[in-house]
Amino acid sequence: MNEMIRKTQSSVRHTSLDPQDWSAFRALAHRMLDETIDSIANVRARPVWQPIPDDVRAALKADVPREASDLAEVYREFAERVAPYATGNVHPGFMGWVHGGGTAVGMLAEMLAAGLNANLGGRDHMPIEVERQIVEWMRRLFAFPQGASGIFVTGTSMANLMAVLVARTSALGTLARQHGIGNDGALLTAYTSCAAHGCVSRAMDIAGLGTDALRKIDVDADHRIDVAALRTRIAIDREVGFKPFLVVASAGTVDIGAIDDLKAIAALCREEGIWFHVDGAFGALAILSAELAPMLGGIELADSIALDFHKWGQVPYDAGFLLVRDGEQHRQAFAQPAAYLRREARGLAAGTVWPCDLGPDLSRGFRALKTWFTLKTFGTDRLGAVIARSCALAKYLEVRVLAEPRLELLAPVNLNIVCFRYRANDETNREIVADIQESGIAAPSSTTLDGKFAIRAAIVNHRTDETDIDALVAAVLEFGAQRSGDGLIEVVAPPLAAQ
Repeated sequence: MNEMIRKTQSSVRHTSLDPQDWSAFRALAHRMLDETIDSIANVRARPVWQPIPDDVRAALKADVPREASDLAEVYREFAERVAPYATGNVHPGFMGWVHGGGTAVGMLAEMLAAGLNANLGGRDHMPIEVERQIVEWMRRLFAFPQGASGIFVTGTSMANLMAVLVARTSALGTLARQHGIGNDGALLTAYTSCAAHGCVSRAMDIAGLGTDALRKIDVDADHRIDVAALRTRIAIDREVGFKPFLVVASAGTVDIGAIDDLKAIAALCREEGIWFHVDGAFGALAILSAELAPMLGGIELADSIALDFHKWGQVPYDAGFLLVRDGEQHRQAFAQPAAYLRREARGLAAGTVWPCDLGPDLSRGFRALKTWFTLKTFGTDRLGAVIARSCALAKYLEVRVLAEPRLELLAPVNLNIVCFRYRANDETNREIVADIQESGIAAPSSTTLDGKFAIRAAIVNHRTDETDIDALVAAVLEFGAQRSGDGLIEVVAPPLAAQ
């Protein structure tokens, strides 16, 4: 027996993964931090995005790393093969998708959170109190009642799914969690606009209700859900025996940033006894701006709101959030007793409602810390001013488009998204978008509006200014001219990152 113990001790003696030389590790860590800060501070000196060379992509496809490698060498590989070929949303010229730019403050907070390595599934520790504090701040900002609940998730796609599950449990009762949705569940119908994000349909799929149970209602000239058509469809569904249970309104549609008439939808949902959810992925945070908040009138009446701090809130990815008016209904949709999650009157297992009672995850990172740092460091007034500024820049781009005969505006500019095109066919505009992205000058995206291919500029990054808008317009004109043979305009591209 003693021999067996000695052999076991020998085999596990050096299993710690801590550095053997903390001084050398500290020096390399400081270098990593300094170079990361430099990359943010000097972001304009590099392309927004650049294609991944074949040899770089191939080099990453190595075999399983059985043996240890020197940390400095691993970092070198990251610096040369990963960092230069990121999405580019840190760059002020990134205007493609609604991605926030992040901040150096948020980066440091993420580092601190990693150092704590806290699991926010439950138990009694201060990181959970930080998350609860942000829930309370959001409750006040959106004028929700006492007893409202909230939870951090990966993003609004997950938050929308969770809202569907809460609404489903509210409609069917908690027994549906045990027995399944049954015949009553097969009759449930939900409603959103045809301009809503695709994750709403996906949520219906994952929730077991089926995408056919989601009624996509037409929009008006401003791309807002047609409330009269919504009312009519609900009445038709009730008449034939369906059970309307959920309306998902948009506060900032994915294509053009339209905000549905939230007050009218709230009134309809109250009248019909239907759960009213708002997909406010980026638009809900307009609540931080005194100038823009009135556009969200009625959001305070929602039963639940989904949003992303990593968009307009500029928190590093990922930091999605779900806020629910009735905390008990929220808990009933997810809480599940288990012996290993027993709550005690004292000690580390103290507390009643744990975050794992409010969502599907038991293992949860400390997303709240980078959000807490961001809100505390900058304050909601400054963040609101940044949000309003991005909308002003969108108006500036709108003016530039309207003043240029070779460009065509394709949709009203509601918030921070501008959809336009070069006056040419769809294929030419498709090539223009790819040309601009590959040039490294800017990174717009695209969509289709009323059957037309659109260049879509979503201005979210707090670093973006008028010079970046001008660079985008100049690039569209240059590549449009090249593609259509209308002549050449000289545009200077940023240098390529070091290979």
